[in-house]
Amino acid sequence: MTQEPMAHPQIFDHDTLHLRRSRRRADAMFLHEIARDEIKDRLSMVNRVFTKPAIVAAFAEPWVGVLPNARIVSDKTVLDLEPQSHDLVIHSMALHWANDPVGQLIQCRRALVEDGLLLVMTLGGQTLQELRASLAEAETYISGGLSPRVAPMAEIRDLGGLLQRAGFALPVADLVPLTAQYRNLTHLMHDLRAMGETNAIKNRLRKFSRRALFELADHIYSQNYASDSGTLNATFELVCLTGWAPADSQPQPLRPGSAKMRLADALRVPESDLPNEEM
Repeated sequence: MTQEPMAHPQIFDHDTLHLRRSRRRADAMFLHEIARDEIKDRLSMVNRVFTKPAIVAAFAEPWVGVLPNARIVSDKTVLDLEPQSHDLVIHSMALHWANDPVGQLIQCRRALVEDGLLLVMTLGGQTLQELRASLAEAETYISGGLSPRVAPMAEIRDLGGLLQRAGFALPVADLVPLTAQYRNLTHLMHDLRAMGETNAIKNRLRKFSRRALFELADHIYSQNYASDSGTLNATFELVCLTGWAPADSQPQPLRPGSAKMRLADALRVPESDLPNEEM
């Protein structure tokens, strides 16, 4: 008897996400612009000319005209990418909303030619940590419980592991920490709404929250995370993932036991036996 494949957990409501993204404002795209510039900087350090790039992005506008002949596709569950048709795939500011992030990376790998490059920029686990903590404390005090209000985001070590699971060679993960300042909690929430980055968790609370909750959260936020000038600090952690489609020409790790020189000889130090101590 053949078993049906298990469906991936649906953490995010993509219908709601698309609706929220449709209300974005062009003047609130600073995170996407920073992500784009970080990727451009990394590409400038790669000694290769890419002629068949593809860009998977939540919003196409920041990428228009950036890479000649680039194909820009939306971050749907099934990416509109042909197998082995690109020498560069960029996945920008969308992986943190994917219900199946490994699946997204596998699709990118399949779209790459041999020795093609993947660059991912996504939000990491420390993003909006101040907002998450302030809302949690306020809601616990007001209602005695918690509801999901800030999207969960993966830590850099877990994101790096996704590259290996997706079959990429030479995986690298690094982060770009950012801190933005806001007048108050309302200012921050309005900015997140203008970015299209507000709560789209499937199990989110569906009814309006009491005003007292946000007033208390604003007070907690200002008490714990205010800057010297009195504005509120908000952390945005950008994580950059780099990986290559496997190729025979890439450096390969040696098999265990295949070394041709002892460590002591390589370091040019005398070798001695360890003392035999009883336990």
